[in-house]
Amino acid sequence: MIDFTSRQLRAFLLVAQHRSFSRAAGALFITPSGLSLLIRELEKLLGVRLFDRTTRHVGLTPSGIELLASVQSNLQELDGALSRVGRAATEAGTSLSVGAPPLLMTSVLAPAIKEFQSHHADLRFQLFDSDTASVMERVRSGALDMGMGVFFKHLPGIRRTPLFRFSLMVIRAEDPHQSAPATTTWSALKGEKLIALPSSIPLQQLVDRRLAKAGVAYQPALTVNYLDTQIAMVEAGQGIAIIPSYGLPACGRRKLVMIRLINPVVPLDFSQIRRGGRKLPAVAEDFTSFLQTYMASWAGRSRIL
Repeated sequence: MIDFTSRQLRAFLLVAQHRSFSRAAGALFITPSGLSLLIRELEKLLGVRLFDRTTRHVGLTPSGIELLASVQSNLQELDGALSRVGRAATEAGTSLSVGAPPLLMTSVLAPAIKEFQSHHADLRFQLFDSDTASVMERVRSGALDMGMGVFFKHLPGIRRTPLFRFSLMVIRAEDPHQSAPATTTWSALKGEKLIALPSSIPLQQLVDRRLAKAGVAYQPALTVNYLDTQIAMVEAGQGIAIIPSYGLPACGRRKLVMIRLINPVVPLDFSQIRRGGRKLPAVAEDFTSFLQTYMASWAGRSRIL
């Protein structure tokens, strides 16, 4: 009996489908050298070459062609069985661990989870609210099933699913004697008192780059650690702040106005991340699909552009 692994078979199938070791490695979330090792191990176990490889071409050998149909069929059968088992576990009750920064957790995820659980009563969520870097690290280590947020840094082996595109906006305290414009430009912020996040935070680094390009030099009137604190300090009259548009619901509960930043509009991609190759409960895919639809509806209800 030949002792092979499903990972070796998946590696073989992906190379056969992509006709490329580099593209197959990307699909499997491993390095090309790691993929080559899996193929060599499988070829050694079988005692035959499966691929003819040149610098420009990867093709199946006759032995590889003979193996391909069987591998494809058996992996499809295995994946189907795993999916059925996963769904059975979901029906019996399971949990999903999700991490996100506090403002996203309260503004976006809390109502999303409430709506999703109305159709999945047996699902338990385990939540981790912390900064983006901590969320990414917990996903990478396997401590979290998935993370949500705006991620500026790419981590090898992390799968990213875009959910919605937000943008940067300006918030300022309401002035009963003056109506706020719907839009403003980056250059128009010259001379304003800005409440900033620490310069080590990628979101603040993006803001600083855009201000510099617009010719706006500034010293923060105040530096705080969290978006929630920025929002509160703006309401307290300490200055203005540049924040992601997903903060609009939090601002709507305060005496604040939110103004769209243009010239340029700076997009922020809100995404879900998970560790590549990690098998999650079937309900995780259902939650991801739900979020992709939910986000557009939520943004519309919140009047977010």
